[in-house]
Amino acid sequence: MDNMTSEQEARCHAIIHIASAGAAGVGAGLAQIPLSDNAIITPIQLTMTISLGQVFGIEMDRASAKAVIASAAGAKIGRATSQYILGWIPGFGNVINASTAAAVTEGLGWTIAADFARKSS
Repeated sequence: MDNMTSEQEARCHAIIHIASAGAAGVGAGLAQIPLSDNAIITPIQLTMTISLGQVFGIEMDRASAKAVIASAAGAKIGRATSQYILGWIPGFGNVINASTAAAVTEGLGWTIAADFARKSS
């Protein structure tokens, strides 16, 4: 990332990957119940967003973190679609849901980190 120091990038890497792994675990565990994992994945993403803000000295509360996440809502539509279509298939649906939850959280995290880096420089 162009606007990040190596320390900031390392911290972002840890924050984002921990959140993505958590989202994958939740997605895998709740695959057969459509959209049930949103109640747990959303707080994971909120915590990730607030933590990323701290890396760049950007203070935010849950409401401002929700606004940041809402600006990247398009990815959540794709995730919901894949979960609805494939999530009900035991085994396969768990893998698809876990992979999609991790990928969406990962992409969201790096998009937010890049935006915060630009704002803080």
